[in-house]
Amino acid sequence: MRRATARRRATTLSVAALASAAVLAYAGIALTHSDASPRAGLRASVSAPAPAPKPKPHAAHAAGSAKSAGTSTLTAAERRSCPRAAAACVDLAAHLTWLQSGGQVTFGPVRMEPGPPGSAHATPRGTFHVAWKAGPGYISNEYNEAMPWATFFATGGIAFHGGSLTKPSHGCVHLTVANAHYYHDHLPIAAEVVVF
Repeated sequence: MRRATARRRATTLSVAALASAAVLAYAGIALTHSDASPRAGLRASVSAPAPAPKPKPHAAHAAGSAKSAGTSTLTAAERRSCPRAAAACVDLAAHLTWLQSGGQVTFGPVRMEPGPPGSAHATPRGTFHVAWKAGPGYISNEYNEAMPWATFFATGGIAFHGGSLTKPSHGCVHLTVANAHYYHDHLPIAAEVVVF
């Protein structure tokens, strides 16, 4: 009777030890036996976890990257249409925008959505300068719509900001929220913006 009870207790301990071992193994903790006794059980020893794979930098943030994920290539005509002095370029016909330094593309080109051409809400063409910036929670006073990461560059509240890439803007340049955030962080006040 005592042997049967001892055997059941040892089996119970073994099952509990195996369950603990499975949980600890899942957590990345190595297990070693402390001795041969079933009552002694298992002892956990923490080993250095395997190094996590390094995340690949988002293409838009890679140093010297001329393209961002999901972007197109600029034609020679598009490159010529934006002067070297411009920090940001907006091609209304191609629905593309990019950042540059000394004529070299540093971000993009990325898709954008302007105001409808020929309408009262057409995005204005010309050379402008970044006037001020708003944070992620900015709301338009005029249209009561969110304008996350707005970077204002033209009179009338015209800005780069997060918005729809399928619905025309009220004159602003809609970007994905991530791209609007990037523009906000990388276009300083007074940076030149050329819209053509």
